[in-house]
Order: sequence, then structure tokens, then C-alpha cells
Amino acid sequence: MPTAASTAGIVADHRQRPMRADARHNADALLEAAKAVFAEAGVDAPVRSIAERAGVGVGTLYRHYPLRSDLISAVFRREIDACVDAATEIEATYPPGEALDHWIMRYMQFVATKRGLAAALHSGDAAYEPLAEYFATRLAPTLQRLLAAATESGDIVQDVEATEFLGAVANLCHGGGPSGENPGQAERMVRLLLAGLRATDVD
Repeated sequence: MPTAASTAGIVADHRQRPMRADARHNADALLEAAKAVFAEAGVDAPVRSIAERAGVGVGTLYRHYPLRSDLISAVFRREIDACVDAATEIEATYPPGEALDHWIMRYMQFVATKRGLAAALHSGDAAYEPLAEYFATRLAPTLQRLLAAATESGDIVQDVEATEFLGAVANLCHGGGPSGENPGQAERMVRLLLAGLRATDVD
């Protein structure tokens, strides 16, 4: 793929201009395709396979995401945003305690997506450094809001920091195996963790 120096101006210009409807459709299709391909074959999968799955040409992919890191970062941010947005609908549908449980299950789906991106995100590449802050400023406040509501309603009685709880759930999900061979086990462990928030005899 092109180098960062040769594409910096293109990326800046692309982000400043509003997208046409067809361009937005192509960008969304590319992100959905990249998410699936990264989960199946890792982040080093050929970009041609992503473009083919999205139903666009490779040139279209490069116009939207000149660098592989641009594409990976966009997938990661999109999944964070979807997870955060899901909280609003969940809160409107369920009482606080159930809303917390449902959203944590939704967060587990996000962690499964993140597993496919882990090699890149933990590579030390400076291109991914902003993602840690994006994760913290988007997901942690969402969970904190859900925890506060469940505490106020009396559905949970244990205090826990949102960031710590997110990390604990992620660790339990990774315990299901490097490729998620046993997702049922991870879900059982996470549900036990949620039950612990309701326990009154924990020191």
C-alpha cells in the first residue's frame, strides 16, 4: 500500500469533504467487508479480498483508506461506535439491571471483533495510539452510565470502576481461546461476573 508521506494530504482532504451518498455506501461496505476478512484471515489479508467482498474495486478502497492502518483504525472506531450506540436502544427497552446485562453481552461481541485486530493494535505502530483514548472516552462512560442506573435502581449493590469491568470482561473473553473456540465458556464466566455485582456478601 502507499506510504504515509505520500498519502497524508489525500487523507486530510478526504476527511474534510462531506461524502456523497454513493461514496458513503462504498465506505460502509468496505468497513463491513474488512471486519469480516480481518476476523477470518487477520489484518494482513490481501486488500483485494476486502474490495471484492465489498463489491468495489481496489482503487476505491485506496481512495477511502490509503493506508492499511487507516482501514484498521476505521473498523475499530466503527465497532466502538456501534457498541456505544446500542446502549441507547438497550436502555430504552430494558430496566436498568437487564440493560446492563444486555449491553455487556453486546460488548462481548465487540471484543470478538477486536480479537481479529489485536495483532495490529498491539504492534506498537504510532498510527494506532489514538485508539486507546477513543476506547476509553467512548466505552467507559457508556458502561459507567449503565452501572449508575443499575445501582440507583437497586439491581446491583457492588461498586466497580467501568474501565476495570471492561478489562475484566475482555480478559474473560480472551480466555475462551485465541480464536474464540469456546465462546460459551466466556459467556458463562461473564455472567458470573455480572452476578457478582448483585451479591450482598462479597467483602
